[in-house]
Amino acid sequence: MSVLTRNEAQTRAELIDVHRYSIELDLTTGDQNFDSRTAIRFTARADGDSFIELKPATLRSVTLDGQPLDPETLDGNRFPLKGLTAGEHELRIAAAMRYSHTGEGMHRFTDPTDGETYTYTQLCMDDAQRVFAAFDQPDIKAVFELSVTAPKGWTVLANGVTTHQGDGRWTAAPTPLISTYLVGVAAGPWHSVRTEHAGLPFGIHCRRSLAPYLDADADEILDATRACYDRYHEKFEEPYPFDSYDQAFVPEFNSGAMENPGLVTFRDEFVYRSAVTDTERQTRAMVIAHEMAHMWFGNLVTLRWWDDIWLNESFAEYMGYQTLAEATSRFTGIWTDFGIARKTWGYDADQRPSTHPVAPDPDAVPDTASALVNFDGISYAKGASALRQLVAWLGEKDFLAGINRHFTRHRFGNATLADFIDSLAAVTDRDVHAWAEVWLRTTGIDTLSAEVAEADGGWQLAVAQDGNRPHRIAVGAYDRDPVESGRLVLRERFETDVPQTRQGETATRPGRRPALVVLNDGDLTYAKVRLDGTSGEAALRTLSGIPDALTRAVVWNSLRDMVRDGQLEPVTYLETARAHLPEEPDLAVVQGVLGFARTHVLDRYLAPDDRPAGLALITDLTRDLIRRTEDGSNSGLRLTAVRHFIDAAVHPNGLHDWLDGGSVPGGPELDPELRWRILARLAVLGAIGETEIAAELDRDPSATGQEGAARCRAALPTPEAKEAAWSRLFDSDDLSNYLFTATAQGFWQPEQAELVRDYVPRYYPAAVALAARRGPAIAQAAGQYAFPAHAVDAEHLRVGEACLHDSELTPALRRRLVDQLDDLKRALGVRSREV
Repeated sequence: MSVLTRNEAQTRAELIDVHRYSIELDLTTGDQNFDSRTAIRFTARADGDSFIELKPATLRSVTLDGQPLDPETLDGNRFPLKGLTAGEHELRIAAAMRYSHTGEGMHRFTDPTDGETYTYTQLCMDDAQRVFAAFDQPDIKAVFELSVTAPKGWTVLANGVTTHQGDGRWTAAPTPLISTYLVGVAAGPWHSVRTEHAGLPFGIHCRRSLAPYLDADADEILDATRACYDRYHEKFEEPYPFDSYDQAFVPEFNSGAMENPGLVTFRDEFVYRSAVTDTERQTRAMVIAHEMAHMWFGNLVTLRWWDDIWLNESFAEYMGYQTLAEATSRFTGIWTDFGIARKTWGYDADQRPSTHPVAPDPDAVPDTASALVNFDGISYAKGASALRQLVAWLGEKDFLAGINRHFTRHRFGNATLADFIDSLAAVTDRDVHAWAEVWLRTTGIDTLSAEVAEADGGWQLAVAQDGNRPHRIAVGAYDRDPVESGRLVLRERFETDVPQTRQGETATRPGRRPALVVLNDGDLTYAKVRLDGTSGEAALRTLSGIPDALTRAVVWNSLRDMVRDGQLEPVTYLETARAHLPEEPDLAVVQGVLGFARTHVLDRYLAPDDRPAGLALITDLTRDLIRRTEDGSNSGLRLTAVRHFIDAAVHPNGLHDWLDGGSVPGGPELDPELRWRILARLAVLGAIGETEIAAELDRDPSATGQEGAARCRAALPTPEAKEAAWSRLFDSDDLSNYLFTATAQGFWQPEQAELVRDYVPRYYPAAVALAARRGPAIAQAAGQYAFPAHAVDAEHLRVGEACLHDSELTPALRRRLVDQLDDLKRALGVRSREV
């Protein structure tokens, strides 16, 4: 199959102007294929040749202006359109298309709980051609008219309001001008909750088996939706541009959500079957806000080519967090969660060889395959951080004025970075073009270091920069609380500009030297922060005594970066967590610190001989948190502690007691998530077998139960279990994307390093072959979840780097392997303190 190049897209966009797609889908033709009929009305601006994309199971017929064309001329995924004459044309194509089980194209899922089947589309970025014939590029927009024939009892959702015409045939209202990748369909026996807001129909939808869980949270989901909708209308002059707003929680979804106009699709793990923390509920609300922002950033105004994916994702990311904080009273601390959990995604990505600018040069994104790998921490977290810094530097008033000008100039059209910067420049005297060059066109993280000294009549601060961007930051000066030992009080917070030069001006402040000086207090810029020596010692002693959660997140991130850079012993990070997390009131901070401790420090940065002591330290910490929450005062903290206690357990007896008793003493009751988590850990420890796994699957035969069982079976510490799991992963193509991921998550375990040692070199040729067979979604899963991350040794690095020379590597897998191997090299450096 050929991927579309930027040059080909530009040439085609100059020739072809599409007016309307009329698409008829028939979902009643069996469980392997569906029928797709497409009529496309377009204009050729001149005489010339072109092509249209589709990936059919069977191409039945093609006619151009009523004249039949030979279906045999289909070349891979391209059907040639030779000898087009200038003027109006109508192209009709009929085909049988394949259902997907990897979350690409038209995904089909049968719920093991009740046997009901559901289908939905995921077409970004070039998978429209898996569902209907298309000029599949973002800058050829058109009106879409859609009809779907579905089985009896199904409901069909689409970009526009749908109407049942009888006999299972549904029609959707025509869309405004949108791109092919934004067409959305979701069909099945949905459970729906419908309402109306601001004169528009709103709806939320899920599988029938999840109905009670959606109903329990319907008010929360719809309240967040309405609040964000209203807030966006206060920010944006352009009104919401579509005729309805449906949100469908769909099974086996590869990403968090997809912003199809009028029909946002979410992974249905957001319909909570088990207990979750308020931070997880906050994340769901943020994703709702993020996807709604796309209705303007991406759907109303769409990128011209995929080098500008940041115009979609960075803006939706920034707006999602900022708007949720403004629109709700419940989730006002969302930027702390961004700082400790999301921003680190960008920091890590920006230090790998695969890093790229937020807005890369168009030549760096020559085709859709290279564009796909840029949906990463740079395009999301770093881009959002850059925009937050832009607002701090520019002011929100001018920022919003520039955005609204951009919407007005390009509504229902396409735009580029240059277009956006021009819109900003028209409303401010600031040099936004220069800002964009240093912030959006460069790679890497700047490091800001505080240099603090005593001075006559006060204290002095100089900010040294290792980098090349200007920063507008706040500096926090903290003193020890004279009343409460171990606490700090804010003396002052002041703003300062850090120039692009390596050394800023020295500023003298009144009073004695503070106990703690924190650069980037408030986390308004994107940079590593290094504390001066005195402040670093104070932070290790009094971190939980810093009064503001976002400042604590900045300091924790500084410690995290120092561990990754070999400047702080990993065990010191664990000891700091042990000392301060029991006093930490912000759950996002607790979850972020424990997550890094578990996945990075324990599993990668500690040498094998040091890992047992690290596990014991986390066990003591989480046991302490469990004891401190016995009064029910903080159920979210207790649940977080229970989860991490389970994951760090080295003795099975206590876990068996919880499982047999059905609850943790003092709560919580063991819901499906906790039961499967315990069973997974017991499987790793060799304390259960197939009998217990099968019994639990009988108890919970749901889709998540199937995934839990797959994870447990792959984690069993026997040669037979490992070989069976390996065969399911790499020798068979039957696993769906979710079952593949669950099996991969169970396979590699640090406790089983010797058992799986021989599989490490086997992984590389197996993953290369799998990616070539099954495509980008499974390639990314193979590179992310099936990678032997626990194997931190020089021989593994040598074998992995040799694989990068394999010419058969697909772009999606190559990117994952480059990142994983760089993380492996960093882990080796941390162990030797030579990063």
